[in-house]
Amino acid sequence: MILKGLKEKSIKKNLNLILNSREVYSSNNKIESLGIILNADETNDFETLKTIAEILNVRPNKLKIIAFTTSKKEVTYSWNVCFNPKDFTWNGKINNIELQSFLDKEFDILISYYSEDVLELKYLTAASKAKFKVGIFQEDKRFNDLIIKTEFKNIQAFKTELLKYVTVLNKI
Repeated sequence: MILKGLKEKSIKKNLNLILNSREVYSSNNKIESLGIILNADETNDFETLKTIAEILNVRPNKLKIIAFTTSKKEVTYSWNVCFNPKDFTWNGKINNIELQSFLDKEFDILISYYSEDVLELKYLTAASKAKFKVGIFQEDKRFNDLIIKTEFKNIQAFKTELLKYVTVLNKI
């Protein structure tokens, strides 16, 4: 129990350090790679999320989707990798090589598609080295460069708004 509190405090400390030192990229490079972070406890509608890559003209081999679940049990999906709180050490560091490689990849765009306030998901979004971050509504505006306020279940509205904004920003 003590380690759980220490772990949460460490993740929050690391999260604030990342957010306070975050640099915003300002380039007009076209979108070629896409990363998506989602909460497996909220949705596992992988096929609909894959269509986001199609509207952005991202090749399937340049798309990487990771899911996070608060369940401590190993959850496997046939489509990609799912992570859980056991992938974080007591001091808030990531101890999963696959998860760390996702965060180290410089995606042209990262979509954080979750609405629940889960500390680990916020940490994954902040720690990602993506050049442009997009998410649905969140209270802390430091996580994403673009926030699209839509209902979580309405992925179609999210895709429509995303396409509109990246077109205006000359990203596609």
